[in-house]
Amino acid sequence: MTTTEPTAPASAPADARALGLAHYAARGVLEHVLARHGSTFQQQITLRAAVTADVPQTPDDLVTQVRESLKADPAGILATLDELLAKQLLVADGAHLRPTDAGRELIAAVGAETAPLSARIWGGIPAEDLAVAGRVLAQVTERANAELAALTG
Repeated sequence: MTTTEPTAPASAPADARALGLAHYAARGVLEHVLARHGSTFQQQITLRAAVTADVPQTPDDLVTQVRESLKADPAGILATLDELLAKQLLVADGAHLRPTDAGRELIAAVGAETAPLSARIWGGIPAEDLAVAGRVLAQVTERANAELAALTG
C-alpha cells in the first residue's frame, strides 16, 4: 500500500510546511524535465546563473550566486562547475567560465519544456493573490536569510 503526504487544504494559512510542499512539488516537475536532459537541479541553477549573467563570471562569482540561491556547500557547487565543464556546457576562458552553445541550448530547451507546465501550475491564480504571495515570500526569504546569517555568522 502506498501512502502520500497529504497536501494542505486550500484554506489553510501559509506556513513553513505549506511553503515546503509547494516548493518540492514545483521542483519535482522541474527535476523530471531536467532528468530527461541528463541534468540536475543544481546544474541547472548554476548554468542559468552563467547564461543570464551580464558579464562573464569567475568560478568564485558563480559559487557566490548559487550559494545565495540554494544555500549549498561551496565544495558541492565547485563540483557542479566541474560537471558542467565536463559536459561541455561551460568552458573556461582565462579566469572566467562561459556558457557554451550547448549550455545555452539546454537552458532554452528546459525553459521551453517547463513553460506549458508552469502555465498550468500558475494559471488561473488571480493577479492580486500572486502579488500578495510574492510580497509574503520576499519577506519570508529576507527573514530566513537573516536568521541563517545569524546562525552561521
